[in-house]
Amino acid sequence: MMSTNDIIDTLAGIEPGSALDAIRARRLQARENAQKSYLSLFEPIDAGDFSLAERAAVAAFVTGLHGESPVAAFYREKLAANVDGAPLLEAIKAEIERGKTSGPYGAFPAGPLSVEDKAGLIYRVSAERKPGLGNRLVAALEHAHLLVFRPRDAASADMKTLLAAGWSTAGIVTFSQLVAFLSFQVRVVSGLRMLAAASASEAQS
Repeated sequence: MMSTNDIIDTLAGIEPGSALDAIRARRLQARENAQKSYLSLFEPIDAGDFSLAERAAVAAFVTGLHGESPVAAFYREKLAANVDGAPLLEAIKAEIERGKTSGPYGAFPAGPLSVEDKAGLIYRVSAERKPGLGNRLVAALEHAHLLVFRPRDAASADMKTLLAAGWSTAGIVTFSQLVAFLSFQVRVVSGLRMLAAASASEAQS
């Protein structure tokens, strides 16, 4: 069943008629577009070859990498509730712990920006969990980690790795959109919750 409640409002704890509700209403088009993006990515009419379980698994992994939050909890629950997701949840939790780091880092092309190069974790799924996750999710998790922490290192060879693991070109496009949306969603929800906390603190003082 398609969601009717605004997902960012829900995750940020925004009540109708509140000050934050009024703030979001000032940018109604941005609010509506974010909701449409969520629905198209996580409640599509046709999931194509990027299954709902895979979407939830990638979402739980990506939001977990950003740290514990209502957003991460939401996608863990979404994964657990999926018909094919429950067996994946523990593996995803373990891989989140394995992949936690700080960023962004990576290397720029040779030139003036090279002074900004920063080394960091090159994440790979653990050998023991690869069979349970399968080639597609192994490649997806490794690529998602790259996009979150090492975006400057992304190259055409990484696309070939996804294709070799069974991802279609259309699936890769949707996958990339999903990871980008999740990073945006985490930042927006975090910012809104900070505003709410600040407003509550001011009201009490």
